[in-house]
Amino acid sequence: MVDPIIGTKWLTKVLMDGGSGLNIMYAETLDAMGIDRSRIRPTRVPFHGIMPGKQAMPLGQIDLPITFGNWTDYRMETLTFEVVGFHRTYHAIQGCPFYVIFMAVPNYTYLKLKMLGPCRVITIGTSFQHAYECEVKCCEHATAIVASKELAAIREEVIEEAPDPKRSVGSFEPVEGAKEVLIDPNGSKGTVVRISTTLSSK
Repeated sequence: MVDPIIGTKWLTKVLMDGGSGLNIMYAETLDAMGIDRSRIRPTRVPFHGIMPGKQAMPLGQIDLPITFGNWTDYRMETLTFEVVGFHRTYHAIQGCPFYVIFMAVPNYTYLKLKMLGPCRVITIGTSFQHAYECEVKCCEHATAIVASKELAAIREEVIEEAPDPKRSVGSFEPVEGAKEVLIDPNGSKGTVVRISTTLSSK
């Protein structure tokens, strides 16, 4: 949890996720900051890990300047965010691209984030109370999703698409229009192979 500035607006609930390959911005956050959605660039690249068993399609991408520090010593870089239309408990999620551009080092135990500034090392942090409140809201949101009918439907679809556990590994089902041919007509084992009936005589 850190408090960066995007443009001229403070964001007070930003999740630092070193395991995320994307920087994510919620459409509700853009609206609250007064940023016009016309600035969002369309994209057709989905990503996974948001909805169980499903791919998610972002609304698009947006480039925003993000600043850490104060007026005496600060770092400002432009980050690309994937804009999503999901309901959120955070204002944004900053992933690996953020850490690379800012060369930031997090310490999750002390809730601190350090990066090199023009004059000295910039240290950003938050309170344990603030982090706890955000965690409670996140858990409440996750509980509501688990109890929702939508997730129940998704689970049913995932089960339907799951492979049959009784089916042996390496087995296959023949396609329509296949016939069995003895490999050795004179042999006693009766081993057969399935071939397509649409193959040419050659």
